[in-house]
Amino acid sequence: MSAGTFTPRPGAAPVSRMIWAQTALETRMLLRNGEQLLLTVIIPALLLTLFSAVDIVDTGEGEAVDFLAPGVLALAVMSTAFTGQAIATGFDRRYGVLKRLGASPLPRRALMAAKTLSVLVTEVLQVALLTVIALALGWSPHGNPLSVAALLLLGTAAFSGLGLLMAGTLKAEVTLAAANLVFLLLLVGGGVIVPLEKFPEAVRSVLGLLPISALSDGLREVLRNGAALPWGDAAVLGGWAVLGLGAAAKWFRWE
Repeated sequence: MSAGTFTPRPGAAPVSRMIWAQTALETRMLLRNGEQLLLTVIIPALLLTLFSAVDIVDTGEGEAVDFLAPGVLALAVMSTAFTGQAIATGFDRRYGVLKRLGASPLPRRALMAAKTLSVLVTEVLQVALLTVIALALGWSPHGNPLSVAALLLLGTAAFSGLGLLMAGTLKAEVTLAAANLVFLLLLVGGGVIVPLEKFPEAVRSVLGLLPISALSDGLREVLRNGAALPWGDAAVLGGWAVLGLGAAAKWFRWE
């Protein structure tokens, strides 16, 4: 037997392998968290069912579910990519999980990529469930599925960056309160349940620049009106994605 056969060859695994391993871990942790499942699955499903079945909000012409379904899909993306991820990452940071990961070969960009990929896995399950519920309520979607996928990916990138920025710069308790507050505010003022046309014009112009409004309106243009990819809404989401992910990559703290 030649010398050196059992000599260890230390070194970090390829970044792609580290990302996939961390993605699998993050996904398992996310799906095991009952509170996160309540926020990401049950609440959007209940809102879709309630407001579609009961005439509480004037959603304009046509069936209420045709207006609500795209908005609830946008809400599901926000609840997973922003609220749920911000809270989970914030407490990972508080309990020293991120500090230990920071001492590992896992680069910061790889951690952010893994967290974003785990969010995408969860969103696939969310979209499938909410689509089944909406179809059962009489939803008649239109448009190109590729345009829908592009908007969902841009929305995920935008909300993921903002969630990681919040979790990586604020204390866990502050992140918990702020993320839930933002969720409630955007639920009311982001065109998810209440059409933006119901707000004063001066306020409407500001609300239209929010990522939840751009995602809701963009999905509605495609799924309700059968439009092509709405480039204006896509540009808003792309801008938030670049801003959020760039800021998170720069200022995210491991501890």
